[in-house]
Amino acid sequence: MAGMWVVHIDVKDDERYGDYIKESSKVVADHDGEFIARGGRYQQKEGREFPRNVLVRFPTYERALEAYESDAYQAIVDVAKESSDRLLTILEIDD
Repeated sequence: MAGMWVVHIDVKDDERYGDYIKESSKVVADHDGEFIARGGRYQQKEGREFPRNVLVRFPTYERALEAYESDAYQAIVDVAKESSDRLLTILEIDD
């Protein structure tokens, strides 16, 4: 079954978060992931609002986990955590 990162983000430092986006995009590509949604229109219906929402699909749930746990991603994840408030969940999804 496929895997997906579901990320809700409130960016606090655009410049630093831009650095994270550049490097994390490489990690996604290196793990056969593809961006399904990056920003775009949304309507918050329940819970806390996050103005940026991202969906990243991977061929397997395991690949999604490997991408997050990779040395390359772990080297940059603190930049994301320091420059934004966010929630990141990794889901197993139907193909």
